[in-house]
Amino acid sequence: MNAVPFDKALADTLTGWRRHLHAHPEVSLHEKETSAFVCAKLAELGVPFVAGIGGFGVVATLSQGQSNRSVGLRADMDALPIQETSGVVHASNHHGVMHACGHDGHTASLLGAAALLSRDKSWTGTVQLVFQPAEEGSGGAKAMIADGLFERFPMERIYGYHNWPGLEAGTVAVHDGPVMAAGARLEFRVRGQAGHAALPHLARDPMLASAHLLVALQSVVSRNVDPLDGAVVTIATIHGGTAINQIPQDAVMRGTMRTLRIHTRDVIEEGLHRVAAGVAQTFGMQIELDIRRGVDVTENTKEDADHAAMAAAGAGLAVHRDLPPAMTGEDFCWFLQQRPGAFVWIGNGPVEGGKELHSPDYDFNDAILPAAATYLAGVAKRVLGS
Repeated sequence: MNAVPFDKALADTLTGWRRHLHAHPEVSLHEKETSAFVCAKLAELGVPFVAGIGGFGVVATLSQGQSNRSVGLRADMDALPIQETSGVVHASNHHGVMHACGHDGHTASLLGAAALLSRDKSWTGTVQLVFQPAEEGSGGAKAMIADGLFERFPMERIYGYHNWPGLEAGTVAVHDGPVMAAGARLEFRVRGQAGHAALPHLARDPMLASAHLLVALQSVVSRNVDPLDGAVVTIATIHGGTAINQIPQDAVMRGTMRTLRIHTRDVIEEGLHRVAAGVAQTFGMQIELDIRRGVDVTENTKEDADHAAMAAAGAGLAVHRDLPPAMTGEDFCWFLQQRPGAFVWIGNGPVEGGKELHSPDYDFNDAILPAAATYLAGVAKRVLGS
């Protein structure tokens, strides 16, 4: 099937929409105006939609021809609680909130795919355009599924993408198998006995125990996980004490764990409990460990990875199939547990100037909007025609 040409007017329109979204970011579970903006643009395109799916989610439906085949395309919409320092003219107008992960670009890309597909009469079937809220750790995918996403808007397969800084702009990376990791939030509450800092023998020092625990935890991955497997344990915060001359009663350490296999996650969890118990016994205090599992592994099926790669190549985009997965997490995994599909990366270009994901200097590269929109439309058409 031939692609509909991506004209400059559409590229300029999507750039304007993307920059509006960037200037007006909303964090997870608060995407009211973002959702309204998406609905308004879908209405302008003449694409029917249903709002309020799983919170502020929106699902638009395009159907034509006699085929009963169906496919889903997804974009996330939420921003992060980060103060922007990029200095771009379209920087965030909302203090302490910014699109530091490119979800503004993902949303604009899916609107672009809607525009391309609505103009293109060469395909037949149904495309469900899923605009998802609350991807950043707030369960947006699960909420849409619980609200009947797949029953109300049938789709045989589902596809999505994430922009990827450091990968050449417009290049598509396709993985066979794992793309992103399973994650969990960790909290260690170390409880000792408070006392005077000059009389440590009369106290039980949770700060000292926390220091030993922090070091010991690094052995869980290095000595319990196959070196060829992917796993990360990071302690990111330590809080304890209020006065420089007091040994506090409690210290709290928080962090994250990431794995590319569920079995590895189980091994690490057992190791974390074992090390915490050992350190607690060594220093004569209590250590409580709370593990809150987050996303599962985001994993492509081989068939859908092939569809994605061929759709990208058919759109004239460079394709890489040899990049390793990342230890970042993505709640697209929950959609892939309901339907087969693929999640790809599309290069955002160089990372100079701190333009990594979740950086206060990050900005989505508007130049890749045509590539992303064309890829999304192309993979939908390929699946419907397969």
